[in-house]
Amino acid sequence: MAQDPYTLLGVAKTASADEIKKAYRKLVKQLHPDLHPGDKQAAERFKEVASAYDIVGDETKRAKFDKGEIDASGAQKNVQQFYREYANRGGARQYRSDAGFEDLGAFSDLFSDLFGQKAARGASMRGRNVHFRLEVDFVTAALGGQQRITLPDGKQLGVTIPEGVADGQTLRLKGLGHPGRGDAAAGDALIEIHVLPSPIFERKGDALLSELAITIDEAILGAKVEAPTLSGRVMITVPKGASSGQSLRLKAKGFRGKHGVVGDQLIKLKIVMPKAIDEELETFMKGWRERHAYNPRAE
Repeated sequence: MAQDPYTLLGVAKTASADEIKKAYRKLVKQLHPDLHPGDKQAAERFKEVASAYDIVGDETKRAKFDKGEIDASGAQKNVQQFYREYANRGGARQYRSDAGFEDLGAFSDLFSDLFGQKAARGASMRGRNVHFRLEVDFVTAALGGQQRITLPDGKQLGVTIPEGVADGQTLRLKGLGHPGRGDAAAGDALIEIHVLPSPIFERKGDALLSELAITIDEAILGAKVEAPTLSGRVMITVPKGASSGQSLRLKAKGFRGKHGVVGDQLIKLKIVMPKAIDEELETFMKGWRERHAYNPRAE
């Protein structure tokens, strides 16, 4: 018999959806088979936690479980069992009468006559979904690629990361969840993508943001300099008289959006002064200031 899903996840029955999700993610990080190769006990515990979250992590299934309509494995309870449990909680009183329905054996026979013997034994049921959290590096999320996950049965599976996938997006792999009951189909594998931050790039919608340091002479005189992009370093032109905070645009160097259009990359310039101001530069700047003083803050 499957254990109580709340107990498996270490949460109270009154826990919020966010508390349940947080507890599940913590356990997944601790028990993932990739961290415990060859440990059958950890693999089994991982499967139990995934099954528990499939019940109480789903709003509809959680409500059914709390009402006693499904058991801890997600299977539908038969009518007689559900009724008796409901009766034990004091809910049967409103259905009591002198018509003889306190013994539900006859009701079960009636249910069987109406819907057939298969319904009385328990109809086919689609398999439960399994949930994964997959960390993807920033560049792979932008350009797409392949990563591997470990299924509840311990098998390795290659997952195709689509180009432009967003943080928090869920990928659905049809039929790779728990097997169904009877003739019903298997559940799906639902993979929540977590995009790791990049030290160089930032995403804003479909645009790619980055920062580029330039020297004072490159800003004044203009220059051809290298800049990083998702597909490698490219040469860009810094215009003469560039200012810190000014952005240069590289067309179609960002993320591919929902409609297939690739966003742009915006490169923000940052003027970086030399580590040491030598006498020559200081003398030059003093003379220049005396002849060409201006106040950018006045603008």
